[in-house]
Formats: sequence, structure tokens, C-alpha cells
Amino acid sequence: MRRIILMAAFWVPLTVYSQTQDQSKARDSILLLGYFEKLNHTDLYSQDRQKYLDSILLIRPKAAYIWQQKAMPLFKQKKYSIGMAYLDKAVEYDTTGHWLEYRAFIKCIFQKDYLGAIADFDVARKRNGFGFVMDHSYDFYTGLSYLQLNEFSKAANYIQTSIDYRVNKMNGAHYLENFYLGIVQMEMGQLDKAISLFDAALNDYSHFSDAKFYKAQCLLKSKKINLAEPLYREALKDLEDGFTINEDNVIYESYPYQVSKAWLSAIVKSFNK
Repeated sequence: MRRIILMAAFWVPLTVYSQTQDQSKARDSILLLGYFEKLNHTDLYSQDRQKYLDSILLIRPKAAYIWQQKAMPLFKQKKYSIGMAYLDKAVEYDTTGHWLEYRAFIKCIFQKDYLGAIADFDVARKRNGFGFVMDHSYDFYTGLSYLQLNEFSKAANYIQTSIDYRVNKMNGAHYLENFYLGIVQMEMGQLDKAISLFDAALNDYSHFSDAKFYKAQCLLKSKKINLAEPLYREALKDLEDGFTINEDNVIYESYPYQVSKAWLSAIVKSFNK
């Protein structure tokens, strides 16, 4: 009898605790639904949205996706230091590995932290092998990072590896891969190779103003002014018509070596004089 009484006395608190836990989970679920509903009707860049995300994190502090959502609009506003602190949290709590490769992309294209991007892509490559993020390979972005560090041989090797993979496994090289390998060859003084690669990019994207501009630069360096001048003018017309690098994030950040209208206009004006 005493044992039964003791078991009953022990069971009642457990039952109450379990009921309390269930009630707490239900309450949290209702709160989360409310916060997510408000997020859907709140401006991406508003402080209110950040507050709703903070409220979600009070309930789910290790939700990697929510940390990334806090970071993402800040990068688009060029508030890199604040955004990276949140994105680091997303990487810390992530169980999929996706936010590491995403952080590497952000470091390369947004933050311009090229050494940091290379380091993150090296880790991602060891985990995932030959991987892709934001439509391009780890090797492509690694090559871009080395290009921006003036380590041209390394840049060429990584971008060429990305091209080879696409040619062997997919539908051929992406026009940006040919374009940036052309930039690398231009920087190394291999003007004929650069022109050939710019032509390959233009074969896929015929109005690509940036490729026309750098092809014209190579022609000018080769003393072929009569060929360079009309190409500069074509490039300016294409740029004015909106034909430039067409990656989704180009509306927030300029890509490496992307040509500005002011620069191209100044060159065309110099020919007019």
C-alpha cells in the first residue's frame, strides 16, 4: 500500500509537469504563427520586422533560418558588420551546411571579404565536394576572390575547373565563367586568349556590355584602335539599354570588374574629341 501511495504521489507531479509542457508548447506555437503572419505583412527593411524576428528567436533561439533572415536585409542595405554577426549565428546553429556556403557567397559578392570567402568555400568543399551556391560553383566564387586579390594564376585555375565541370556535366560553361577567365587572362597580359574568352561570353549573351568593353580594352592595348572604338560605342549602347551582368543580386551590389556607365561614357567622349 505504501508503495502504491508513493507511486501515486510521484505520478501526479509528472502528470502536471507534462500538461504544463504541452500547454507551453501550444502557447509557443500560437505565438510563432502570429509572428510569422506579421512578418509576411511587414517591410523587409523595417525595424518592426527585426523585432518580430527577435521575438521568434526568444522561442526558438537556435533557428538558423531566422538568424539568416535577420542578416539578409542588412547586407542589401550594405550594413555588413551587423549582418555578418547574425549570419555567423545562422552558420553556428545550422545542421544542413547550407548557411556556410551562403556566408561564403555573401563574403565574396557583398562584404568583399575575399580571404574569408576563400576560407569558407574551402570548408564547404571539404564537406560537400564540388558544390554550387546561388547558381554558381564554389570554384567560380573562389576564382573571383583570388582575382580580386590579384592572385591571377590561382584565379585562372579555379575558374577553369568550374568551366570544365560545366562542360563535362552540364550544358556548357556559363557566360560569366568565360567572361571572368577572360578578365584574368587580360590581367596576365594574354590579350588574344582574353579576346577569345570574351567572344565566347558574347556568343551566349550577345549584348553583354561588360564583355564588349573589356574586349575593346584588349584591342586598344593591341593598338587596334579602329576595332576598339566602335566596340566601345556598342558597349555603351548596350549598357544604356540595361544589358550588363544579370545576376539576381546585381541590383544590390556591383560585381567585380562590372563597368559603370560614367566610366564607359568618358571613354566614348574621349574618342569624340
